[in-house]
Amino acid sequence: MLKIILLTGAIVVSAGLMIVFIGFLLPKQHVAARAITLHRKPEDLFQLISDFKAAPSWRPDVRQVELLPPADGHVRYREKGTNGAITMEIVESSPPSRMIARIADKGLPFGGAWIFDISPTTEGCRLNITERGEIYNPLFRFVSRFVIGYQRTMDSYLRNVSHQFGETAVPRDGNEANL
Repeated sequence: MLKIILLTGAIVVSAGLMIVFIGFLLPKQHVAARAITLHRKPEDLFQLISDFKAAPSWRPDVRQVELLPPADGHVRYREKGTNGAITMEIVESSPPSRMIARIADKGLPFGGAWIFDISPTTEGCRLNITERGEIYNPLFRFVSRFVIGYQRTMDSYLRNVSHQFGETAVPRDGNEANL
């Protein structure tokens, strides 16, 4: 019985070390892009995504948004929700076509920016989100890459946008945008 317990323990420890080792081999930076098409004007969509204080009314993962004093002329806010508290900074805002939000917290195990590009279509508009992310912790890097996936948070956000407008747009691969 002791041999089985020791063998099981050795397998668990070996698997944990392998996961961390693979995490070290993965790049810290990643890029992912997702998009939806909506039957709304670009101005309506931009109004929704840039009204940060109203996010808890249509994003189930956000319980509260606190507007913060600007830093270097940039709008800042803190989202509190299922992922804890995250401070965001708007580094670019060009209504109704583009907004770039960057994580302003330095102590998190991840960082990066979301680039929101809104383009008109014949039926309404297209929202493309590009995530330019960084994951500093190798264990979290492994989980993000192989368990959660880089697209999961963007897909949830895009589905919530769609539902807010009474639509059922399905997120699909997007186009990678530059900062």
